[in-house]
Amino acid sequence: MFKTHLKSIHFWAVLFIDIFFISASLCISFLLRFDFEIPEMYLSRLYQSVPLFIIVKLIVFYPFKIYRGMWRYTSLTDVINIARGSLSASFILAAFYLFSGLFQGFPRSVFVIDLILSSFFLATVRASIRIYFLRQSKGGFLPLFLKENNEQYARLIIIGAGDAGEKILREIMDSRYAKYSVFGFVDDDPAKKGSTIHGVYVLGNTDDLITYKDQYDEILICMPSASSEKMRNIVDKCKATGKKFRTLPGIWELIDGSVSIKQIRDVSIVDLLGRKEVRLDRDSISRFISQKNVLITGAGGSIGSELARQCFTFAPKTLILLDIGEFNLFQIEQELSQLSGTVNIVYVLADIKNMTTTERIFQKYKPEIVLHAAAYKHVPIQESYPWEAIITNVYGTLNLVSLGDKYNLDSFVMVSTDKAVRPTNIMGASKRIAELGILASAEKMSPKFMSVRFGNVIGSSGSVIPIFQQQIAKGGPVTVTHRDMKRYFMSIPEASQLILQAGAIGKGGETFLLDMGEPVKIDTVARDLIRLSGFKPDIDIEIQYSGIRPGEKMFEE
Repeated sequence: MFKTHLKSIHFWAVLFIDIFFISASLCISFLLRFDFEIPEMYLSRLYQSVPLFIIVKLIVFYPFKIYRGMWRYTSLTDVINIARGSLSASFILAAFYLFSGLFQGFPRSVFVIDLILSSFFLATVRASIRIYFLRQSKGGFLPLFLKENNEQYARLIIIGAGDAGEKILREIMDSRYAKYSVFGFVDDDPAKKGSTIHGVYVLGNTDDLITYKDQYDEILICMPSASSEKMRNIVDKCKATGKKFRTLPGIWELIDGSVSIKQIRDVSIVDLLGRKEVRLDRDSISRFISQKNVLITGAGGSIGSELARQCFTFAPKTLILLDIGEFNLFQIEQELSQLSGTVNIVYVLADIKNMTTTERIFQKYKPEIVLHAAAYKHVPIQESYPWEAIITNVYGTLNLVSLGDKYNLDSFVMVSTDKAVRPTNIMGASKRIAELGILASAEKMSPKFMSVRFGNVIGSSGSVIPIFQQQIAKGGPVTVTHRDMKRYFMSIPEASQLILQAGAIGKGGETFLLDMGEPVKIDTVARDLIRLSGFKPDIDIEIQYSGIRPGEKMFEE
């Protein structure tokens, strides 16, 4: 590390600048102490002290990482390190002067003045370097100050003057590729009105979006943890402006907690069905997945593929992706092959109903964790072909369970459904039987067997949302089974993360359920989707009620 610094011209440039300002701060300290007329007897003290101050400060600064940062990215952390380093150096110098006898006749106040001045000068140098690169990244000094009048920048107003909004603003300011200028913030917290974030004003609340609509081009909603009711209200106000509006992903989509301008997307139905943020214990998930052999069944499906993506981020030893569908497996293979990392990924085209083939997989790859997402789940079709549901959802699951016990599996997590509660259809009944098999196995087998129940997963295969979107794209009509039918909804990333969380905290024998909040009417979902697509329900797009299909219930429990 140190040798690398010695080869850097930037390191030497900043080092010599620091030497100059360390010397200057000591000299100015003496001048201020004696009202700019230093007595002759103290000049010799000054000349003797300059080399000592330089040497001690440079040595003390290095452990505080003052010379390891990239100065174009100087932050508050660097300023704090400079203050800590200067304070430590001043204490060491004062102690040296005290115990060496040099303290006699040396102005004590110089130490305090020098501490303040040297900290200020060194921090200012680094801040100036950052400001210089910031100006350069935006095309020089003039465009940055006048960018609100520059046609190459889209003027943006940000809803939410919180952490997410601040991070987005900072990224826009720092990036040469972000073709935005932030006109201002709006936030419904009245205490924030009139305050600034990095020099950008909080103009008012969301009602003021209309007031300023001629002064910005786009709206960005930076409220990842907003409730569905809050999002509905904000979306209505954004639509009233006639401006383009987008948002950041919800908390459950940001598994690594990062917020970036690259994650900005259009507002989706998921945002309007949101609930209070789900906080995950990333440390426990990491311990659960890291350096383990993980088998995901149904890995090409909507939930299975998301499980594969998220497991990849926790660095398993081997990721074994099993699916019966060739094209689905091909798609997830193409996607994961583009990611960088050291994870060994194995793609297996197989059917869990085939015991012989499945056992070969356990023999060869020795999975320690099984995330079982493979299942038939389309309710009306399973009503017509109940034997297929039983063979796959029950016998396929029991095949995996028996092999897990035989080959010393550690954990087994099965994806179940809220339809398994007092089931009235084949899909729910088959999943309930599988759950009972899991619970029975947990009592007499060594692996930790558990189930996770979900409501409707938005965007999964067979989900009502893609069907509605296709119908809207064709101009309607949108078909809803019944005006009062209700369901619980969650997103694919949220469902996948909760599977991992259940596996991480499960002891075996549990059935985990997410607190899904309040159920939502299917009719409401259809109407929200129509509005998000820019149409008016019952005027631009007709809604037709087709009646309850075989096996369906009005309400899920």
